[in-house]
Order: sequence, then C-alpha cells, then structure tokens
Amino acid sequence: MSSGGGRRSRGKGFGDINITPLVDVMLVLLVVFMVTAPLLASGLRVELPQVEATEAPVKDTKLVVTVTKEEKILFGEDDVTASVEDVLATNPRVQKEKELYIRADKDARYAAVARVVAAARSAGVLGLNLLVEPEPDEAREASR
Repeated sequence: MSSGGGRRSRGKGFGDINITPLVDVMLVLLVVFMVTAPLLASGLRVELPQVEATEAPVKDTKLVVTVTKEEKILFGEDDVTASVEDVLATNPRVQKEKELYIRADKDARYAAVARVVAAARSAGVLGLNLLVEPEPDEAREASR
C-alpha cells in the first residue's frame, strides 16, 4: 500500500491563472478615467465674457491660466496668486511652447488680468490667447 493515502499531488501546481476579473477591473478603470479626464480641465467655474467671436480650440490644457472674480490666479489647477511671475518664468512647458491661454471671469478686475499678461510677457511668451464665450446666434443678430 502506498503511504499518504488520498493526499497525493499531481505535480501540476497552478496551470492557468484566471485573468478575467483583472481585465474587468482594468476596463472599469479605463472608463472612469475617460469620463473624468475632460472634467479636470473645466472643473473650476469661471463665467467668461460673451463677445462676438469664434471659439478658439485649446491645444494644451496645462498652459491655461485662470483668473477668478475673487482675483485668484490658477496655473492649471495650482493656485499661483502669490508667485505667478516666478511660476511662468520657470515653467519648462511655458518656455518651450511660448504660448499661454488666459481664462478670466467676466467679473474679474482688469488689474489681475493685466498682471498675468505682464508676467507672461516677461517670461518670454509670444502667443497670448484670451478665452471667451461666443455669443449665442440670436444675440448677434439682435445687435445688428
């Protein structure tokens, strides 16, 4: 008789690992990131002034400076109110692209926007883009 009885192993160990749950989790994470990524660029509520203009596409959301009506200045999502000049002068993306987008709330004071423009110019930015909200079509026709 053999010793060990019914505890005999076949010697295979783990033949295959079931990766279906892992794939399911990864697909869910992918969908979550795809849904939340566009919200990160527009998460801050800023009311842009409405003017007669076409909407300009933003090439890089990391190069957007936002001025709120409370005169807070944000570069991307970081509050740079105290040091906007230093941040723009030392940021490698700004130095490489030489382009910047400014989103200013319609109730923001001119001095805060002028400070951002001056800081961008002293940092060597050649292309400044002011983001605005295009007027609805009926408002354009009424003003003519």
